[in-house]
Amino acid sequence: MAHYGSNHLKRSPILQLLTPVVIGILGHWYLHVPVWLSIAGIPLAIAGLLFFHWIPVTVRFLYAWLSGIFSFLLFFLLGAWLCHQEDIRQHPDFIGHQLTDSSAYQLILDEVPVEKANSYKAIARVCYTINNDQPIKTNGKILLYFSKDSAVRQLDYGSTLLIRQPLNEIKSSGNPGAFDFKRYSLFQGITHQTYLKSGAYEVLPGKQQNGFRKLLNQTASWLIAHLRRYIPGRQESGIAEALLIGYKQDLDPEIVQSYSNTGVVHIIAISGLHLGLIYWLLLLILKPLHRSTRTRWLHALLVITGLWIFSFLAGAQPSVLRSALMFSCMVLGNSLQRRSPAINSLAVSAFMLLCYNPFWLWDAGFQLSYAAVLSILLFNKPVYNWLYIKNKLLDAAWKLNAVTISAQILTLPVSLYLFHQFPVSFLFSNFIAVPLSSLLLLGEIGLCIVAFYPPFALLTGHAISAGIRLMNAWIARVEKIPFAMWEGIQLSATQAIWLTACLLLTSYWLIEKSKRAFYASCLFLFLFSAERFHSFMEAKQQQAIIVYHVPRMQAIDFIAGRQYWFTGDSNLEQNKQIRNFHLQPTRILKRVTEVSQLNG
Repeated sequence: MAHYGSNHLKRSPILQLLTPVVIGILGHWYLHVPVWLSIAGIPLAIAGLLFFHWIPVTVRFLYAWLSGIFSFLLFFLLGAWLCHQEDIRQHPDFIGHQLTDSSAYQLILDEVPVEKANSYKAIARVCYTINNDQPIKTNGKILLYFSKDSAVRQLDYGSTLLIRQPLNEIKSSGNPGAFDFKRYSLFQGITHQTYLKSGAYEVLPGKQQNGFRKLLNQTASWLIAHLRRYIPGRQESGIAEALLIGYKQDLDPEIVQSYSNTGVVHIIAISGLHLGLIYWLLLLILKPLHRSTRTRWLHALLVITGLWIFSFLAGAQPSVLRSALMFSCMVLGNSLQRRSPAINSLAVSAFMLLCYNPFWLWDAGFQLSYAAVLSILLFNKPVYNWLYIKNKLLDAAWKLNAVTISAQILTLPVSLYLFHQFPVSFLFSNFIAVPLSSLLLLGEIGLCIVAFYPPFALLTGHAISAGIRLMNAWIARVEKIPFAMWEGIQLSATQAIWLTACLLLTSYWLIEKSKRAFYASCLFLFLFSAERFHSFMEAKQQQAIIVYHVPRMQAIDFIAGRQYWFTGDSNLEQNKQIRNFHLQPTRILKRVTEVSQLNG
């Protein structure tokens, strides 16, 4: 324990490779590192490493720093090249290169159209762009919005459409501090959108479906049908669907907001929590196989197989697959009896995922998952050792809370930066919600197993429904606690980095008693405080008029210092959902509060 930090970091060589890859990805996106530099530099860096290892040992020892430079350069350029290759706009057959006002498009639906308030929505792949009756092979995804009519309900995953509707480039609202929907869509390969009225598209014969994905969709439909059949209550079955397979279409928005306000929204978003529970359950069941060196490989194989089966049953969503890979790397690391720590296995999975899709680096789920797991690996034991409890039941409860507390340490800067809020009541809400949701998840798995025998299934479904009602009641009670949510926090990207570095170095200082770590943590704390103080001083001096882009509504803020006065549609301020999406991000960014009239 005394040397946990140093030993684990020294024995985590993949971290030394992951770091330049991340810097290379960020460098290409924000600094526009040219791709020719990667194409030319990668072979040169490899040649430099090979030459370094051919020179005599004595010379190699004197110039050991050269090996580090060549390695850093190689993986930095690799990250930049990966980011370039993943950008759909750089592909020669990108749809944006073929657009004309008279173009027609052959599309394949990537999903079943989902019903929204005023339309149906679906993602489609563009296969061909047809210009002057000549089909051109095209690559890219678009968003389709269908007017509400009965014909849309006949569309399915794999349906092929022919449209002659102009495509519009996806744009963000442009409001300061607002969610960048254009970048979010681009990172998923989606760049354009269009609205299709009845009769504006032609359904071509046949469907182009991937057999494996079709099986996944059918399995998900079967699971949803049985959950709805045996779990009474629309609200309860909606939460059960989200808990088991991440299906969110039946969730009550108010319930989702309550879960978010109390810090337990991860329960209804398929994530590492669910895979962690399955991982723990598989380890418990298969523990005898791990005791013998002869059957340890079988233990690892069965655990990994179980993780991936659950992941595919849960819809094979990116967040689930990322967690499955992360736990699989940890299982392999343990089974190989290497001295490589869990942090190294964590870095291996992150390295593999970013090589597959470098844009996941910006994904909130990716950031929070790895921050939480790393935080648990670093801080769980120290936090658990705060208290010594003899009673086994109370000790088990404290272990669970120790995990919850430790996970919050490194996720704090990420949460503040991404969501501008922090649920102060997370400890109270998680104390009941996490173990109860774990039991509910196991109950739902049991329900699917006994679904062939309705009496057992009905009994299990009623028990699950009662458990969900209990969990909702507890969350509603916690939400009413005064100051349960710390809101309106504006944290810049650099402030989040300084705060994260400060937390990591402070923990290293406490564990290792390292003076260098203490001084470094103080430096990052100073940088964080100085930048934050400067931002507040700038806010006091600001003068601005902000005209918001809100569909079919007028909204203007007059800002003086840290105050604003609003004028516009009165119902806009009363609609919390629209206000939070269009107006609140700007007000948080500007650090302003409302007044009845501005002074000066």
